[in-house]
Amino acid sequence: MIKEIKYLIFFFIIVIFIFFTTKYYFSDTNKKKTYRTLNNFDKQINNYQKKLPVLDDDTKNIIEYVEQKDTKKKKFNFWKLLESDD
Repeated sequence: MIKEIKYLIFFFIIVIFIFFTTKYYFSDTNKKKTYRTLNNFDKQINNYQKKLPVLDDDTKNIIEYVEQKDTKKKKFNFWKLLESDD
């Protein structure tokens, strides 16, 4: 008998906990607080973004393309190797 009462009390405690957490989570005050914090984070990000220095681009004409003509390249005939199964 005591065991069943104990389980019943545990069950009610768990149900009460779930009820109050969902009640708080879906409450208007919680929604307002989360919206305000998200809005504050956006404002802080915008403020930090304005304070960031912009660096000049100094990478123009850095890469020099060199044309190399290598006449001693060996031609690979890979497809010919597959075709000839003699």
